[in-house]
Parts: sequence; C-alpha cells; structure tokens
Amino acid sequence: MTKLLALVVLLVASGIAHADVPRPQDIAACNAEAKEATAKGKDTRGASPNTEDQKSAADVRRSGSAASTDGGSRPANPQLEGIDPARAGDPAYQAAYRTCMRKAGF
Repeated sequence: MTKLLALVVLLVASGIAHADVPRPQDIAACNAEAKEATAKGKDTRGASPNTEDQKSAADVRRSGSAASTDGGSRPANPQLEGIDPARAGDPAYQAAYRTCMRKAGF
C-alpha cells in the first residue's frame, strides 16, 4: 500500500512540476495581442504595467536585451518568454504580453 501511495504522489508531483512551454503560435498570438493593446494607448483593454514591468523594461533599454536570471538569453520572468525584442523595452507592452501568456496558461 505504501508503494502505491508513493507512486501516486510521485506521478501527481511530476505533473504539477512540469510547466508547459509556449508554442510558437502562443508566442505570436500574445505578441499580436500586446501590440494591439499598446497601440490603443491609455484606452486599452491591456494590463497596466507593474513595478516589475517598469524595472524589466528599463533593464532591457539599458542592456539591449531581455533580462535573465542566469546571465543567458531567457527572461527572468517566464511569462515574458518569446516577447518581441523590439518591444521588450516598453513596460505597457510587457504587461500586456505577460497578461496574455498568463491567460493562455503560462
């Protein structure tokens, strides 16, 4: 019985620990949604940038690339994976993109 319980716990934990990776079509859709949201200006249905968006966008403008946690090319926030590098320095774009990725389950 304990072996069965251990197996069930292991299977459940592995399912929880495995995060989905956005597909190219998810990334394209969120970049399109963020572009549309930020094109509308203040009368947008997009999200408002938070402090993290402001800091991350400033880091991108300063360094020329998305900030990463490990010094590599991956963004520090996984919800910014695949963001359009040309727009990554815009905190409103980051907020809209991050919101879209979260709604998509990432």
